Amino acid sequence: MAEHEHEQGHEHVRVAVVGSGFGGLGAAVRLRREGITDFVVLERASGVGGTWRDNSYPGCACDVPSHLYSFSFAPNPDWPRSFSGQRHIRAYLEHVADVFGLRPHIRFDSEVKRMVWDGEQMRWEIETSSGNLSADVVVSATGPLSEPKLPDIPGLDTFPGKVFHSARWDHDYDLRGKRVAMVGTGASAIQIVPSIQPLVSRLTLFQRTPAWVLPRVDRPISEAERALHRTLPVTTKLRRGLLWGIRELQVQAFTKHPGELGFVERLAKRNMARAIKDPALRARLTPDYRIGCKRILLSSTYYPALAQPNVDVVASGLSEIRGSTVVGADGTEAEVDAIVFGTGFHVTDMPIAERVVGAEGKTLAESWTGGMQSLRGATAAGFPNWMTIIGPNTGLGNSSMILMIESQLNYLADYLRQLDVLGGRVALDARPSAVRAWNHRVQERMKRTVWNTGGCTSWYLDENGRNTTVWPGTTSEFRRATRRVDLAEYAVLRAHPNSTVTQENAEVTA
Repeated sequence: MAEHEHEQGHEHVRVAVVGSGFGGLGAAVRLRREGITDFVVLERASGVGGTWRDNSYPGCACDVPSHLYSFSFAPNPDWPRSFSGQRHIRAYLEHVADVFGLRPHIRFDSEVKRMVWDGEQMRWEIETSSGNLSADVVVSATGPLSEPKLPDIPGLDTFPGKVFHSARWDHDYDLRGKRVAMVGTGASAIQIVPSIQPLVSRLTLFQRTPAWVLPRVDRPISEAERALHRTLPVTTKLRRGLLWGIRELQVQAFTKHPGELGFVERLAKRNMARAIKDPALRARLTPDYRIGCKRILLSSTYYPALAQPNVDVVASGLSEIRGSTVVGADGTEAEVDAIVFGTGFHVTDMPIAERVVGAEGKTLAESWTGGMQSLRGATAAGFPNWMTIIGPNTGLGNSSMILMIESQLNYLADYLRQLDVLGGRVALDARPSAVRAWNHRVQERMKRTVWNTGGCTSWYLDENGRNTTVWPGTTSEFRRATRRVDLAEYAVLRAHPNSTVTQENAEVTA
């Protein structure tokens, strides 16, 4: 197909990638490496970076070691710390966009409004805020941490002070000397609290469920180490391999033997006891569920901040707002000037799904009313030539998402190769039976994991209590499962010259 084909003013590309975070940029690099240059990256913002562009709150950093939280094909010998901050990760992604020549492909300020599958033309019609186009294949890399989740709190609309979500931090608002309510105790909150506690006059933390927190063993990476990595690139690879191997060995405890996590709980309790001397506060901060059931958080400064005299920990969620008074579910009241929500994201109800209309005229959200499910975390039945990066059940509880993204990029590359081999105007549509079989295997394995047996309710679970977020195995297993596209798991749709669509049958072997 001719590059950027224009028919009567209509732009058509082979592949449209949605999003320019790790998933979107990774897909763009992989397309280039596969020899595909007829693609665009549609980005709603005015810069690359995804969640690392949007989350710029004080203290924002990654809880996966830097050398593992980067692409294997774009190692960075110059990471300044063992755990990198937001600024350096965003700069890394800008660097990837430049080094791999991706910028000519990126359309900034182009939010995808709607994507509709055209069965006659065998392509996706895409409406964006900057114009319309069509594509043979869509790669959705919007990510699970892209749409902030704000709780519906009675009285919030009448609050006279400042309100914002951690992922939409208002840097023009000065928190110095202010009375601040922090809602939530997840990964963002435990970084924000130590950063703003010394600045504010009073900090009231609303904790619905306490988190398990382990020390963050972070340190600057010396110039000597960086010089070694620059001079001998193999040392960067070895460092990455070691970090990966340790986490790969740890996975068994999360997925098969949650009972073995008791030792880690004792470490977390010791970490708390060192900083929190008040037994009543310690009791409020001690979880009653198995460590690992919710995401394990890393911080060496969170507990010391909570022990300071200007901090109050309310052991309940925020239930109501009356004027400038915030009220906890336990009746605790506090006057505040600002409310910061660290309440997470729409993870189990992917917002982009509302905008994707498949072969049967249904949106992806409608087809997922019983919960998200896809084939190998990538494709959904009834949505031909549409693939997700970081789709259902591809999340990790203890390792780097970049490993999962790269596995899905392998699957994407083989998917496009299969379309080339089939030739003509052709599409692959995941068979419902294959999707069911894959998800049955995933959910069966999920039953014995700590995420399902640990006695907590986490953001990994959807409204039906199903874990549609995490992968219940090792990254190696997922890589093997996504190395090749099995055509038996797909219906092959073909458009013939008279624009009728036929389906080539192949039985599912799984």
